Amino acid sequence: DDKPMLQAIGNDALQKSFRNILKAFYGALKSQDGCIKFAMLTGVTKFGKVSVFSDLNNLNDISMWNKYVDICGVSEQELYDNLGAELHEFADARGMTYEEVCARLKEMYDGYHFTHNSKGMYNPFSLLLAFDRNEFKSYWFETGTPTYLVELLKKHNYDLHRMAHEETDTQVLNSIDSESTNPIPVIYQSGYLTIKGYNEEFDIYRLGFPNREVEEGFVRFLLPYYANVDKVEAPFEIRNFVREVRAGDYESFFRRLQSFFSDIPYELARELELHYQNVLYIVYKLLGFYVKAEYHTSEGRVDMILQTDQFIYIMEFKLNGTAEEALQQINDKHYARPFETDSRKLFKIGINFSTETRNIEKWLVEN
Repeated sequence: DDKPMLQAIGNDALQKSFRNILKAFYGALKSQDGCIKFAMLTGVTKFGKVSVFSDLNNLNDISMWNKYVDICGVSEQELYDNLGAELHEFADARGMTYEEVCARLKEMYDGYHFTHNSKGMYNPFSLLLAFDRNEFKSYWFETGTPTYLVELLKKHNYDLHRMAHEETDTQVLNSIDSESTNPIPVIYQSGYLTIKGYNEEFDIYRLGFPNREVEEGFVRFLLPYYANVDKVEAPFEIRNFVREVRAGDYESFFRRLQSFFSDIPYELARELELHYQNVLYIVYKLLGFYVKAEYHTSEGRVDMILQTDQFIYIMEFKLNGTAEEALQQINDKHYARPFETDSRKLFKIGINFSTETRNIEKWLVEN
């Protein structure tokens, strides 16, 4: 029942129309409460501040109650208690041990926390499809990710780097205000972020991606909306990036990265630094599923370290500086020192991003 409201985010007139329809429906439901012994309402989001439920004010909200956290998922104990034989069949089919299959299922599909100090829950949709096919895939994302989530992130100029360690409070998590400039409640209530920690003194929740399926699926989904690449080509671009990094082919890597930034619309100029950092962050996250990656950001610059079996890349990206300055910074700050005794080939790379050309202007390599 919340889908029309969600898809009308940003369209106030349509939201108001849908809100009035839902209010009338819930008002009629309230008038029949003498005939209702038990009713359970479920949905993705709660529009608490927009008064959808103002005529149905006798609800008992169990969204963040610890005793109800396992009502809609599969706990680890339930998995072991009920699917022991299937776990062994899965392991045999994949040529893995029982323990390896359990660990991989946990990494892929576990990790949902609907309140603090609660046990983790597995996504039942993905878990059961994995058992049905004996394959570890991103099943949830094959059902389609709503584009309004990306539109919210872009509309509010959200820094994607924040997403994996966002902090917020109970009130924000528990309702959506159509006027709000905070996209996090919708992202959280849609299941892309979950509770990772809690500070009881200040009632602050730390959020993050629940598992690899969600993290990799969501970041892959974001790529065509931020970079100059279409949805069909995006998976091949990622594969090519990984291939180039593993082969030591940094020239092809940076030419491909340049193509990601081409055709940036002029109206993005005011948010250019955030845009270029968001694209770099998406590339870093996608590479990080295949190679060891580190990423740091501060005003006007990003540094990134990538490691493969044969190569180490230390990269410094600057905005409106010079590639020479970026390379100098790598040396002045001794970024390569931890790898002095490493036998792998080391590349130190300084890169400059120009707001004038709205692209990578130059890169310099020292090895």
